[in-house]
Amino acid sequence: MAKKIINEDINDEIREVLIEEGAEDIYKCYQCGKCTSICPWFQVDMYNFPVYRFSLETSMGMVASSEDKDELAAEIDKIYRCVGCDACVTQCPHGIDTPSILRAARRLLVDFGSYPETLKSTAQKIKNVGNPLGEPAEKRADWAIDLNVPKFQEGMDHLYFPCCLPAYDSRIQNVAKATAKILQQYDISFGILGEKERCCGEAIRKVGAEKVFTEVCKTNIKEFSGSGVKNVLVSSPHCFTTFKNEYPEFGADFETLHITQFLSKLIDEGTIKPSKEFNKKVVYHDPCTLGRKNGVYEEPRNCLKCIPGLELLEVEEFNRNLSVCCGAGSGGLWMEWEKNERIADVRLKQLIDTGADIIAVACPYCLQMFEETLKSMNLEIQVLDVTEILYESL
Repeated sequence: MAKKIINEDINDEIREVLIEEGAEDIYKCYQCGKCTSICPWFQVDMYNFPVYRFSLETSMGMVASSEDKDELAAEIDKIYRCVGCDACVTQCPHGIDTPSILRAARRLLVDFGSYPETLKSTAQKIKNVGNPLGEPAEKRADWAIDLNVPKFQEGMDHLYFPCCLPAYDSRIQNVAKATAKILQQYDISFGILGEKERCCGEAIRKVGAEKVFTEVCKTNIKEFSGSGVKNVLVSSPHCFTTFKNEYPEFGADFETLHITQFLSKLIDEGTIKPSKEFNKKVVYHDPCTLGRKNGVYEEPRNCLKCIPGLELLEVEEFNRNLSVCCGAGSGGLWMEWEKNERIADVRLKQLIDTGADIIAVACPYCLQMFEETLKSMNLEIQVLDVTEILYESL
C-alpha cells in the first residue's frame, strides 16, 4: 500500500487566504488537545468535534478543500458547528483564537456561496430589511407603542437598543418592555431609534458574511452619530460586544453598557430597591458573549441577589468562565441539528439539575434557545430574563 505524501495535499493558496482573513494564530498550536476537552461539543456524546485539528488543517490549506461532494458537505458542517463561545480560547496555553480561525474559513465559504442555506437566508434578510427575522423595518418599534417610549433625541442620556429578537419576537418583546418600564420608573433619560436602526450584525459577521456586516455596521454608526448618541444600553450581549469591541474599527464613537451593568450600578447607588418578595429558586446561566468575551459575571447576579426572597443557585463547576454555551452563538440560533446533537440539551440538564424553579438569562439568544429546546424535550421550567425578574420585584 502506497504511503500518503502529506506535502502533496498542502494548498499554499488556501492557507494564505485564510491567514489574511484572520487565521494567523494557526502557527501557535502544538496539538495539546485542551481546546477539545473544554469545547461544549465534547459534552455532546453524539458528535465528534476535534477542535485542535483546525489549526493544523488550516496551516496545510486543507479547509473545505475536498472535491468530493459528500466530503465537502461534511467539512462545511464541521466548520459551522463552532458556536464561538471562546471556551477553547480561555483554556489554550497560547491563547489561540480558534473561533477566528474558523471565521476566516467561513468568510472563504461565503465568498464562494458554499455555506448553509439557512444562514444564506438570514444574511439576505439582514441585508434587505435590517433584521434576521425578515420583519418590516417600520415595525421595529411596535413593542414600545403602549409604553409611550420616546424617539431618541439629541440631549437624551441614553439610547436603548433592544436587539432584533426583543424588537420583533412576541415572547422576547417582554424583555424590552420590562427594561423600558424599569428605566421609566426611575426617570432615566432614554429613547429608541426604532425603524432607523439595523441589526448590530454580530452574528452575521461570525457566519462569515463580512460585506453584509460592514453595511449594517456603517448604517448604524451613521444613524447613531447623526442622532447625537453618546451612550447606548443594550439587552443583548451580542450587540454589546459588537458595539463595544468591533464598531470602533469603523469609526464609532459612543459608550456601550449591557443593561445588567447599568441596573447593577443603580442598585449599588441605592436608586433601585426591590421591595416585592420573589420566593423562587433561581439559577443564573452565564451567556458566553457577556461572560467569557467581556468579563461581565457579577452584575447580573447583583441584580438578582438584591431581590427579597430570591434564592440564587449556581451550576456547580460550570458557571462563570466555565459556563457551557446555549448553542446559539455564531449563527447556531438558526441552525437545525439532529436530536441528541444539541449543546442546549446538555446545558439545560445542568441548569435543571440544580433544583431551580426558574432559569435566569441575560441574553435574548439564550432565552429563545432554551425555551425552544425545552419544548422539544417536553420539559417545563420557566426561563426569564434578569430584567423580567427584577421588574416583577419593584
